[in-house]
Amino acid sequence: MDKGVLATALGSPAPFGQSQFAFMRGNAFEAKVKADGGAELLRLLYERLGGGAEAPAGDAATPDLSAAGPEGRAARTALALREATAAGGWALLDHPMLALEVAGSPAYLEPDAVVVHPDGRWTVVEIKSFPMIDASADPSKVGAAARQAAVYVLALERVAAVTEGAEVGHRVLLVCPKDFSNLPTASVVDVRKQRAVTRRQLTRLTRVEDIAAGLPEGTTFDPACPPEELDAAVAAVPPAYAPECLAACELAFHCRARSRAEGAVETLGRSVRGELGGLITVAGVLAAAAGKEGDPADPTVAALRRAAALRAEALESAEALRADTPGSAAVRPAGAGAPEGAAACR
Repeated sequence: MDKGVLATALGSPAPFGQSQFAFMRGNAFEAKVKADGGAELLRLLYERLGGGAEAPAGDAATPDLSAAGPEGRAARTALALREATAAGGWALLDHPMLALEVAGSPAYLEPDAVVVHPDGRWTVVEIKSFPMIDASADPSKVGAAARQAAVYVLALERVAAVTEGAEVGHRVLLVCPKDFSNLPTASVVDVRKQRAVTRRQLTRLTRVEDIAAGLPEGTTFDPACPPEELDAAVAAVPPAYAPECLAACELAFHCRARSRAEGAVETLGRSVRGELGGLITVAGVLAAAAGKEGDPADPTVAALRRAAALRAEALESAEALRADTPGSAAVRPAGAGAPEGAAACR
């Protein structure tokens, strides 16, 4: 079931998407990087990750990866990787198709490119349209690209495990526009940490079969069902909402509304959730900070109460400072009541 269709049927369509201008600009930049058989891409890769191999001299292999359906393309990609490794030369795989098992079901992934080195090393290449200014890019965007590339590395490792002489590099090549131009530049990103985190998360995912087995009998996600029935069916699957979902999942707005209605701290972000320990609702956090609930011996509760006391102290100091400042009556904090006689000026 397409999540976008399901979100629309639930009345929470995802009002986001990449602009056509950004999409076209990204495609144009990627085409520039891969022009002439990927000569510029291979040059950048050799400069950063060439090692002791000879530089590609325009004779790098570019195998045809076309096949019927994602499963066929994944099989064709695996064959091309094995052939390129056995050949012992440079090879550029443009938009290969990789398969990775996620919660017991195959997920098909399509990186921008994978380069096979003469020594049998495979390197993932990510091409992004955000700029590198003075050899550095937006850390949040680089982090997102690293997490994305780490998934590709995991998928490649499945193929490398059955390919003699193959090794998947844990350093990926990130290609971006240089400064404010359309000229490509590149940086090497180590994704070992992201790979380890992703592998651990994948092992903790509940299998689709197990989720289905726990649903009430007769549960259906057919968009043609009445909204009440469809909402109850979706509610039967516990959500794992976080603000990051808004950028990737069509059901994120529906799950966010549910999390907000329940007062779940996940709506504030995973990092906040991790810091709050056993406090799982915003109301519970506020009550603990106010001293109405929670164990004072709990470090999280103690930290919240200390923060609340510091805030109250800061507000009192600010109020005292305003009271001691001549003419402070004319300067009122946002939300304060109107001065006497203001009604006559309306």
